[in-house]
Parts: sequence; C-alpha cells; structure tokens
Amino acid sequence: MPQGRVLPADRLPPDRLPADRLPWALLAAASLGMFAASASGTTRAPFLIDMARDLDTSLALVGNLVAATSITWGVASAFAGALSDKFGRWPFLVGGPIALALSMIGVATAGDFVAVACWAMLAGACSGMFSGAIFAEVSYRAGDGQQGRALGWVMSGQSLTLLVGVPLAAWVGAYIGWRGVNLCVGVLAAGAAVSLLLTSQKGVGHGRAPGVAAPSLRSAMSGPVLRLLSMGIAERVCYGLTAVYYATFLQSTYGLKLNAVALPLAVFATGNILGTIVGGQLADRFRNRLRIFALSMLGSGVAALALFRWCPDVYTSVALGFVYVFLNGIARPSLLASLADTPPHIRGTVMGLNSTSASVGWIGAAGLGGWMMGSFGFSGFGPLAAGMAVLAAVLALANRR
Repeated sequence: MPQGRVLPADRLPPDRLPADRLPWALLAAASLGMFAASASGTTRAPFLIDMARDLDTSLALVGNLVAATSITWGVASAFAGALSDKFGRWPFLVGGPIALALSMIGVATAGDFVAVACWAMLAGACSGMFSGAIFAEVSYRAGDGQQGRALGWVMSGQSLTLLVGVPLAAWVGAYIGWRGVNLCVGVLAAGAAVSLLLTSQKGVGHGRAPGVAAPSLRSAMSGPVLRLLSMGIAERVCYGLTAVYYATFLQSTYGLKLNAVALPLAVFATGNILGTIVGGQLADRFRNRLRIFALSMLGSGVAALALFRWCPDVYTSVALGFVYVFLNGIARPSLLASLADTPPHIRGTVMGLNSTSASVGWIGAAGLGGWMMGSFGFSGFGPLAAGMAVLAAVLALANRR
C-alpha cells in the first residue's frame, strides 16, 4: 500500500495540514479522549473487591466486566468506523465521548451488578465508537510523513492510563470510592468531547474520488488489510500476556505485596510510552515500516523469553519488563501507519476494524494467559509470547507491499 502524494500547501484540502506539520490541538484532544476511553475500564482494577462487596456479587463476575467491555468495544468499532466513512468522523468524535460520559454516570449510580454490567458494556461500545474514528481523523489531518508520530501521540493517551490513571484512581478512590472515580472518568470524557468539538472538522470531508465504490466493510477487507489486522491480533496477544499478568508474575515470583508493585508497574508503563514515541519516529523516517514492526516484535519475543525464564532478582525482572514493553511499543505505530495508508474514504472502516482486532487480541491474551498460568505456570508465558511475536513478524515480512 503506497504512501500518498504530498500536495503543495496552497493546494491542500482545507482540513489537512502540510506534510511537515502536526495538528497539535487535535492530538491533545485525541489523547485526552483515548485516556478517558481507556480509563473507563482500566481504573476499575483497584476496586474489584470493593465493587463485589458493594454489589453483593462474586469477584469473578466483576472481573469478567473487562472481557465484556472489550467485546462491545470491538463490535462497535467495526460498525462505527464504516459509518464514519459514510457520514463523517465528527458525529463519532464528539458523540462517542458524550455517550461515554453518560454511561460512566450510569455505572456510578447503578444499584446492582446487572445494571453496572449493562452500563459498563455500553461504555465499551461508546469507546469503540470513538477509537476508530479518531485514528482515521488524525492520520488524515497529519498528512504524509507524519502519521507514525501523530498516531503514536494518540496511543500515548492509552499508555498514560496505566502510568497515571490507575494509580491516581486508587488514591482518589480511597476518599470517594469506586462510584466517585467513575464520575471523575465521566467528567474527563465530557472534557474530551468539548476539546474534540473545538478541534475536529464537521462534515464528511474525506469523500471518495469519482467512480470509486461506496465504502463498506467488504470493500475495506482486502487481503493486505486482513493480514495487517492479523498482525495486530498477534501483537496484542503478545503484549497483553505480559500487561495483564505482569503484576501477578512479580507477586508470585518474589512475594511482593500490592503496594510494592506500584513502582514496577510505573516503569512498565513508562517503557510503553517511550517505545510508542520512538516507534512513531521510526515509522515516519523509514519507508519499510513492516520491517521495523517485524524486528521490534522479534526483539520483544526474545525479551519475553528472558523475562519469564530468568528471574535472579526483582530488579532484573523490572529491567527486562521495561525492555520488553519498550520493544513492543516500537512496533505498534508502524502497524497503525501502515493501516493508515489505505484510501481516506475507507480509512475509518479500516481503523475501526483495527480496534476490533485489538479487542480480540486482548481477550485472547486474557484467556491464553489464564490457561497457561493454570497449566504450566509463568514458565510457559515466555514461549507463548515469543511464539505470538514470531507469528506477527512472519506475517509482516510476508506482506512487504
């Protein structure tokens, strides 16, 4: 999928910047929106026990809300991305965060587990409405040669949820409880909606050329796109295996208490953010993005083998966790930038499918990790993560175009 042609500044569409500039206001609003969308689920982690006690249900049921919201996020992303190609990005960029804010109010005020589950699943769907559209909008507005960096900054909003959002939620929640934290996330989502209202463009704005078929899921799912999406699933499984179970691994291996895991998790999140930023730079500087993706995934596979097999002390494991997630973070912007090379009139559909594939990867990581931990313990995580990394790399190198 070749790069698009760079137009002179005086011939660019009115909503698109020259190739050497980034839409920083839009990127800030997009990062805030991704932070709120990710926080709607991840900030629940410190309060699972409190929620189970308050709602008079089991801890396992509350924990399963993560998988349930991932499913609704993925399904909504596919349909919302396709609809954004037909009706424009703006209704989804602004409407998604507004609906998310209302959903979080619903979670905070729900009286029983069923109501919480319904509102949480709706929040996942609202996040899915927004995620595919914002990646498509940013990739279009950034212009050629800047897509990797721009998409990397948007992704940093998700990474900041782990670094800042979850610890802050745990601290604030000690005073206002899990319901109050959900209200705070709703306020963030409303703020993101206002920011995107001021920075995004109304109207379709990215119409197809004369004679080109109308956008649809079927037209977007070409062979190269399907292979890129498969790479995304393998990459998310590889990343999710460690991201989901990293704290449990440290606690089980070294007998750490929960408060002692906070600093290693912060180091882990920092590695992800730095890797994403570096990966965005590399995706824009080198033409062969998929080779960068493949090399990064292979490196993260080697780091995963070392992380779960070589455990002399906690400091070594924390350092290996940083290296692993740094290398994995480098890969993601190259994949997103490759997906952004699709024509603008189907880019929303493709980016929506990317969010869907990411949700499939997260669900797969949680399921495979749980099975592996029960069957072989953490010693099996390294080979499993490395195997998924190799699969992603092979798919990338087989899709050189």
